[in-house]
Amino acid sequence: MSIHSINPATGETIHSFPVLQNHAIESILKSAATAQFHWKALDFNQRSAYFNKLAQILRQSRDKYAHLITEEMGKLLKEARSEVEKCALACEYYAEHAAAFLADEPIVSDAGRSYVSYQPLGVVFCIMPWNFPFWQVLRAAAPAMMAGNTVVLKHASNVPRCSLALEAIFREADFPENTFRSVLITSAQVEQVIASEHIAAVTLTGSKTAGRKVAAVAGHHLKKCVLELGGSDPFVILADADITFTAKQAVIGRFQNMGQSCIAAKRFIIVETIADEFISSFKDLVSQLRYGDPKNDATDIAPMARTDLRADLHKQVKRSLSMGAKLIAGGTFMQTQGAYYVPTILDQVRPGMPAFDEEMFGPVAAFVRARDVEDAVALANQTQFGLGASIWTQNITQGETAANEIQAGCTFINGIVKSDPRLPFGGIKHSGFGRELSYHGIREFVNVKTTWIK
Repeated sequence: MSIHSINPATGETIHSFPVLQNHAIESILKSAATAQFHWKALDFNQRSAYFNKLAQILRQSRDKYAHLITEEMGKLLKEARSEVEKCALACEYYAEHAAAFLADEPIVSDAGRSYVSYQPLGVVFCIMPWNFPFWQVLRAAAPAMMAGNTVVLKHASNVPRCSLALEAIFREADFPENTFRSVLITSAQVEQVIASEHIAAVTLTGSKTAGRKVAAVAGHHLKKCVLELGGSDPFVILADADITFTAKQAVIGRFQNMGQSCIAAKRFIIVETIADEFISSFKDLVSQLRYGDPKNDATDIAPMARTDLRADLHKQVKRSLSMGAKLIAGGTFMQTQGAYYVPTILDQVRPGMPAFDEEMFGPVAAFVRARDVEDAVALANQTQFGLGASIWTQNITQGETAANEIQAGCTFINGIVKSDPRLPFGGIKHSGFGRELSYHGIREFVNVKTTWIK
């Protein structure tokens, strides 16, 4: 069995890799566990030096890695460059702050002295997606490793070259051997890895279905896990929103990374009084987007990552139309090679339609009309997901009131939802549990240990 790297812009198979056999997997896991014993003995300054060097390498070779990302999963080259830069920032952030985040905390008790310390768990198994093939990995690995854990990566099967490149970057940065390893394995082999005595914890970014499976296996083996799953983020546009500004942000929020992001704006919930004007402005902006070679900086519309994902998205669009949604633009494949899909706008979307109830992981904007702010918040919450949300209004007090009522891991007012190393990231409901980033993220894979001294 092989794992294939396929260029989604051309359909060309770039390279194929053999799947690791079970005995080889176990050997790698054992090596990572042995390496962790030595890695955790380093002090924070020593670990920080490695991550600062890793950040330097990412910046120096930014264009090389950006081209790799674009060739393997199809995103715009300019977006891939930004992704690599963001990875470098995350490495530097944890290199600078990990020691403070994990410093011993004195606690007043009946002891002569008592305190809480944060100790690494061991080897963290990272199961990562293809849509941000460098960022998703490093935003999990940097805090986990700065805490003293080592990492084994199982990347998505369509980005094997990115997976191997990440391991090579750690080697180039002179990290101790086996502190970060990539394993090219199938989804069927994941359970074996989680069950291994050498794995202490698991983190997954992926679909709700994958999250359920991983959580069940991790729970069976009593291992800590963090799940960052899908989203159907509401983009709530209130009646007093600045239409020109908000429409421009809405296009970015929906179509960056070709809409293939868990925190992309997906359900545009708009107060009825401005709906027609806003949708017209949004449509005009979308019509100006240019598709083409994702390596060309003039291109706005890249291919989706795989043709099967495009087919699934198209089925969701057709089912929504059959249930009464109105097609404003798009709704079809582009007549060209590669996994391109025409940017699509749906109006009159309602609960019960796939465009409302399901995650639309691609370039489709679904407009939902609300009577007023209270109705908009109720519609925003009428979902199985709870990852991110944004609210657009010129009345900040009204925006904060609405934000407090929205059920999500984060809510942005007059800004596109994004992940930031300084802020905790994660969801509720079917969007998962646990947090990445900030000091919350680095404390996920540690033993919060109490010491009491008479």
